[in-house]
Amino acid sequence: MAYKYISWLRWGIYFAGLLVMSFGIVLTIKAGVGCAPWDVLHIGLHRQFGLTIGLWSIIVGVAVLAASSLLMKRLPQLGAFLNMVTVGVLIDLLMMIPQLQTPVSPLERYAMLLAGIAVSGYGMGIYISAGVGAGPRDSLMLALTELTGWKVAHIRIGMEALVLLAGWLLGGPVSLGTLLFCVMIGSVTGLALPHAGGR
Repeated sequence: MAYKYISWLRWGIYFAGLLVMSFGIVLTIKAGVGCAPWDVLHIGLHRQFGLTIGLWSIIVGVAVLAASSLLMKRLPQLGAFLNMVTVGVLIDLLMMIPQLQTPVSPLERYAMLLAGIAVSGYGMGIYISAGVGAGPRDSLMLALTELTGWKVAHIRIGMEALVLLAGWLLGGPVSLGTLLFCVMIGSVTGLALPHAGGR
């Protein structure tokens, strides 16, 4: 009985983290001063081919998860699949909140962006602390790290650079906010993990 309670608690923490992270992602998108590289790609695809940003997040997630599964020759964890679908759905739902509008002044826009980075980072820390599986992008990063023997940091930088370039070519929003996200998100997540009960 106690084991089942702990298991349900972990999944509850996991989904709470995904909700918080998704809200942070939406804040960075709504700020309109650049966003995370993967969101630059999703927005670029949205602008070129239609569909929603959240749906493109799911479609790209499926492709990334399939690639990591083929590379590692094993099925992905359930947490990775749930991460992909849940975040995509939550992004679309949260984007429809009427009160979340792009601010007029640049100062307010950057304040919204910084708030989004902080919220995203803490959301990541919360869902990672649950220990029920990494998301599609993290799964691919770990697969490439295991196969190449390269450092995680180098793999991650390479992935983000390629995704950012593709998103920019598709017309995604690349600006100072993108750089701020890339510089700050790791530190914020690192600070959030101990607070969320992670390492």
